[in-house]
Amino acid sequence: MSPRPYRLGERESTIQHTRERIIEAARALLTTHDAFTSFSIEAVARQADVARMTVYYQFESKAGLLEALCDTLAANGGLTQLGTVFQLTDPRAMLARYIELFSQFWDSDRLLSRRLRGLAALDPEFEQVIRARDERRRKGADILAQRLPQRPGRLAPDAIQQIDLLFTLTSFETFDTLAGPTRSCTDVAPVVLRLTEKALEL
Repeated sequence: MSPRPYRLGERESTIQHTRERIIEAARALLTTHDAFTSFSIEAVARQADVARMTVYYQFESKAGLLEALCDTLAANGGLTQLGTVFQLTDPRAMLARYIELFSQFWDSDRLLSRRLRGLAALDPEFEQVIRARDERRRKGADILAQRLPQRPGRLAPDAIQQIDLLFTLTSFETFDTLAGPTRSCTDVAPVVLRLTEKALEL
C-alpha cells in the first residue's frame, strides 16, 4: 500500500496545527499591555516560532490573519449558532435569542474584542476587518427589524432608525459599558433586551 495518503493527511494535520499556533500567537500579542505598538506579522511569527513567510503562506496578509482570528473568536464565542436565530417563528423570541448570542460572544473574550476595536481606529487593515464584521451584524439587525411586531395604532417607525438602534444596542461598546468590571452576559443580556424593547416601542 502506498504511504502517500497517510503522509498527505499527516502534512495537512501539521499545516492545520501551524495555522492554529499562528492564530493563538496573534491573540497572545493582541492581549498584551503593549499590543498597540507590538503587533506585526514579524512579531506574530516570532511568537509562533515560525518563519515570517509561513505566516504569509497561511494567511496571505495581515488582514487575512485578522480575518482568521475573528473567525476563531466567533466560533469560540458561539456565533456559529446565529443561523438558528432567524429560523425562530416568534419575533420576540428571535430578538431575545439574538441579543443573548451576541452578549455571549462579546463576553467570551472581552479583552481581545476591545483590542481589535481599539486598533481599528489606528490601523487601516484592522479597520477594514472590523468594519466588515460590523456590516454583517447590521444585516442581522435589518432582518430583525423587518420581522419585529409593531404596536397597534402606532405609526410605523423609520426602518433605518430601527436598524441603527438594534445595531447600536447589540454592539461590543454597549455590552462592554453595561458589563463593567463585574457583570457577565447573563446579567447584561436582559438589560439590553429591555432597552431594545423600550427603544423600539415593542
